[in-house]
Amino acid sequence: MKKALTIAGSDSSAGAGIQADLKTFAAHFVYGVSVITSVTAQNTKGVIAAFDLPKDFVKLQLEAIFTDIDIDAVKIGMLSSKEIIEVVSCRLKYFKARNIVLDPVVFSKNGFKLLKDEAIKTLYDELIPLCKVITPNIPEASLLAEMEIKSIDDIKLACKKILSFGCESVLIKGGHFDSDDVVDILFDGKDFYYFKGKRINTKNTHGTGCTLSSAIAANLALGYDVPYAVEKSKEYIQGAIENSLNIGLGFGPLDHFYLFK
Repeated sequence: MKKALTIAGSDSSAGAGIQADLKTFAAHFVYGVSVITSVTAQNTKGVIAAFDLPKDFVKLQLEAIFTDIDIDAVKIGMLSSKEIIEVVSCRLKYFKARNIVLDPVVFSKNGFKLLKDEAIKTLYDELIPLCKVITPNIPEASLLAEMEIKSIDDIKLACKKILSFGCESVLIKGGHFDSDDVVDILFDGKDFYYFKGKRINTKNTHGTGCTLSSAIAANLALGYDVPYAVEKSKEYIQGAIENSLNIGLGFGPLDHFYLFK
């Protein structure tokens, strides 16, 4: 059985973070393991507070996993501090981790900042060069590429800028554009791939970024190349959003197991 690791924060409402990642791995018949970087107090209405775990404890979790289990892919989510990014980057290099997918979590859906300013340079220098795929949304890509993104051409330019930091490919998610169609663009340094889908009229979109990136990691673990892994992951998340759940008073979660009903 293929194995995937999520390195991310915990969401107490289980719609995002490691909880969403582990559900996504399971839905792809991939065995999921986790390293928790931060514990959040959050619900469907948003993040109330976040507590970062000590960097030494994050390191111990990573060493516990990599010295025991052969990991086929890694999904990285919330890494809020410079120190945690340094520890994660160092251990991933040391253990020669493969198929690394980074979802550069900067803001929560309610605007809570999850990545400290001083951590961004470390993200550029230490972590992004290790990644097979990085999956920013429009606000995250704007921050990383240091530019406004208002069009498809802007997305393509941002892809090139982010790729220059050393990752193998960039997938910028276009869901923040105000249009009926959602276009995500993947760039691998040579070709652009366009993934189009209809916007689904639902407020229940909590954890979409986490779910997409962990689905990509699961599909890479299963042996697919990046474009096909993204294609399959887009199909999966489209169905998970279409079957999303009316749980809580805010942005409800996706149904990660809709395929089995």
